[in-house]
Amino acid sequence: MDSIKLQKYFSDCGIMSRRAAEEEIKKGLVRVNGEVAELGLRIDPERDTVEYKGRRVTQSKDDKCYILLNKPRGFVTTLSDEKGRKTVFELVADVGRRVYPVGRLDMDSDGMLILTDDGDLTNRLTHPKHEIPKIYHVSVYGEVREQTLDALSQPMILDGYEILPVKVSSLGYDGSVTLLEFTLYEGRNRQIRKMCDTQALRIKRLCRVAIGKISLGDLEVGKWRYLTESEVEYLKN
Repeated sequence: MDSIKLQKYFSDCGIMSRRAAEEEIKKGLVRVNGEVAELGLRIDPERDTVEYKGRRVTQSKDDKCYILLNKPRGFVTTLSDEKGRKTVFELVADVGRRVYPVGRLDMDSDGMLILTDDGDLTNRLTHPKHEIPKIYHVSVYGEVREQTLDALSQPMILDGYEILPVKVSSLGYDGSVTLLEFTLYEGRNRQIRKMCDTQALRIKRLCRVAIGKISLGDLEVGKWRYLTESEVEYLKN
């Protein structure tokens, strides 16, 4: 097999991005065949033994990639944009392979976006019958009263389609903005924005904070990380 750069091997194995691997190599945390590796080293994955913090690094058998991106506002989730707008693929270019978004976040929304090259998982998660909830925090101007929350949680028809029930609750009012939490089991085009329109609510910010048990945590805006093995198993099962 042809040799590859050590940092690319880390990316291929789904451990970390090439850039992050370079930093770990500089810190002396990576060994190849028992010797501390230096930046720029090339390896043969079939012959060389790579260790990171004392543990061997190996490629996954199915060699699929699963990442979580904290998407900023102003980026679209298409491969390319005819209007020349920024796409999320610019933010994950250092993954080292082509991954695709699971569902979408519109350009004016931010937060959690999963990308993968696992087509079976993508089809499962985007199917209308899947049962993993998506959780959004939505800041709207003004105080939202109980009757409005009740109206948002009632059966509703949008664009001629009766949407699945949505759980909506208030997380607090700071004197100018109310923070709402929406829990959806489907994701129709601009659904939350259209729901808010029915109640004359003006949105300040719309952020997806979790998909089921997987949350953004403290991941910085514009950054990505690999999903853990347990997170991938959760999505698959």
